[in-house]
Amino acid sequence: MDAAYEDLDGVALPARGLDGPQGLARAKSAYAAVARAIVHFESVVMAARPEDVDEARRATGREIFEVALDDSWTRDIGPTFVTGPSGQAAVQWRFNAWGGKYAPFDRDAAFAAKVAEKAGVMLRQAPIVCEGGAIHSDGQGTLLTTEQCLLNPNRNPGLTKDDAEQVLRDFVGAQRVIWLGEGFSDSETDGHVDNITCFAPRGRVILGVPDSKSHPDHAPVMEAKKRLKGAGLEVVELVQPKTIRHDRLGRLLQASYVNFYPCNGGLVMPSFDDAHDEQARAVLADCFPDREIVTAPALDIVAGGGGIHCITQQEPRR
Repeated sequence: MDAAYEDLDGVALPARGLDGPQGLARAKSAYAAVARAIVHFESVVMAARPEDVDEARRATGREIFEVALDDSWTRDIGPTFVTGPSGQAAVQWRFNAWGGKYAPFDRDAAFAAKVAEKAGVMLRQAPIVCEGGAIHSDGQGTLLTTEQCLLNPNRNPGLTKDDAEQVLRDFVGAQRVIWLGEGFSDSETDGHVDNITCFAPRGRVILGVPDSKSHPDHAPVMEAKKRLKGAGLEVVELVQPKTIRHDRLGRLLQASYVNFYPCNGGLVMPSFDDAHDEQARAVLADCFPDREIVTAPALDIVAGGGGIHCITQQEPRR
């Protein structure tokens, strides 16, 4: 499973257009702000296309990993690092741009192998399409995912739960898989779990709950709550942003406080210039009393289809 502690974080500078040049420039600034927030707690390496290297270095002052990229979601295209009795390895999932939604994606599909080579760890190639944001581990053998994503025909046609669980056992050491269901409004990722729920210490999970019962995600979130409780987990409800916004295509903007990045001794939480920002910060501070909670503006990141957790990937301490 994913190691519980990490000392190096990777962030990829945006590479694909976000509502034209101005949107892309705002996203780059937001990504850089996240990197600067994380560096207070652990080292950061930022991945950037060759033509963006100088800009990335000026914006962050961090080590730059020069690499060809199609997009910028390090969590999804990067390797899932695992540790075990034989040491550390990096799992490379098959990648098809979230069910074939974008092209080209061949450079992103090769990114995990390049990160593993840079890290000097063994690469293990998994036989299913999966993104890092589609799975979440407690580091102790329990893994969360959604049927909507992992069993989606646009990724793994014909894949059964039993087949998926066997792969997750073989490649990330999952001993128990808790499946959340269908119906989440996140059509960009088809219901990535890192926008919905995540583990907290002491056998708890944090569940993002819509502010209103009229929100299209209310029913699937209530079903998720039922499944999590049925699995013996204590559910901490984290009310999502009050203001409803839409992306450039008119789709519901997937602004989620659950999509945060935990650092060594800290936690970088997305803020949305919303009435619920401070309330969310207080809930996370209660869940993670040993971590310093810092916020980073995330609206310009979310506009591209993901959040702070989506643009980061941790490398465990060796």
